[in-house]
Amino acid sequence: MSVRRLPVYIAIDTSGSMRGEPIESVNVGLQAMLQAMRQDPYALESVYLSVFTYDIEVKELFSLTPLEDVQMPIISCPQSGPTHLGEVLKRIVERFDGDIKASNTEGKGDWRPMLFVMTDGVPSDIQLFNTMVPEIKRRAFASVIACAAGPKAKTEYLKKFANQVVSLDTTDSAAFAAFFKWVSSSIAAGSASSGVSTEKADVLPPPPDKIQIVL
Repeated sequence: MSVRRLPVYIAIDTSGSMRGEPIESVNVGLQAMLQAMRQDPYALESVYLSVFTYDIEVKELFSLTPLEDVQMPIISCPQSGPTHLGEVLKRIVERFDGDIKASNTEGKGDWRPMLFVMTDGVPSDIQLFNTMVPEIKRRAFASVIACAAGPKAKTEYLKKFANQVVSLDTTDSAAFAAFFKWVSSSIAAGSASSGVSTEKADVLPPPPDKIQIVL
């Protein structure tokens, strides 16, 4: 019997303002997140991960890959450049439509996917962004979590497509470590609850002190 997948998409802002300590902290946080999730038997059995970066261009670092097979590359940033949040949402919608296996008469399909989006700014491609907001909402994600990292990130854009928005006051290593630790806990909770009930897949653990929930 094939294992039901829990697809998880992560989109990381790599615009010029993320150069230096912020993106180095993201790299450390992603590795710690992987290690934490691999300690969880539910996550190890069901989670399939896909990671995107976005600046002036969108890169899919890898398509949906079993957690145990993920090789996380080191992420870098250009010297400067815009934040194409609309374009990365478009790519994720396309991937959702191509990746996700629906249940049918022959068997159960994938669990409802999770989406995590992190940015330290605002979308540069605002017209495409506004077009993609309803498209993200139309897809049956179990949860869409957006993180506004640092003082220049505007949560009002993230509220348009995410069902939970969190903010980090700073973009230092401690803040990103807390964020990715929470992401790994959220994914682990999603994978554990998937085995019990699809209705519980959007119940997330409370975030740590460094992360504020935006109401």
